[in-house]
Amino acid sequence: QVQLVESGGGLVQPGGSLRLSCAASGTIFSMNAMGWYRQAPGKDRELVAIITGGTTKSADSVKGRFTISRDNAKNAVDLQLHALKPEDTAVYYCYAARSSRTYWGKGTLVTVSS
Repeated sequence: QVQLVESGGGLVQPGGSLRLSCAASGTIFSMNAMGWYRQAPGKDRELVAIITGGTTKSADSVKGRFTISRDNAKNAVDLQLHALKPEDTAVYYCYAARSSRTYWGKGTLVTVSS
């Protein structure tokens, strides 16, 4: 059974930085895609950034501030968050996909507030 485990959320002041990490367990196969989504209070879940094969896609709202990276050998994905804004406050979910199956982590809360 594939599980995604996230870590690294927390409270940070505007302009600060955080690093989110996610690792997949329960499989020996490499995921086709790994990335991050987020859901702010009262809003729909939205894509933050994702790596599929060798292609990276990220939301316009985070370009230049967030950086996604993968370790295929470890089935892991990190998200570096810089220049954080209050509107980045959300629960961040790790996402993975392989062979038409998708997997989600339980989410980690990022709160940007002074």
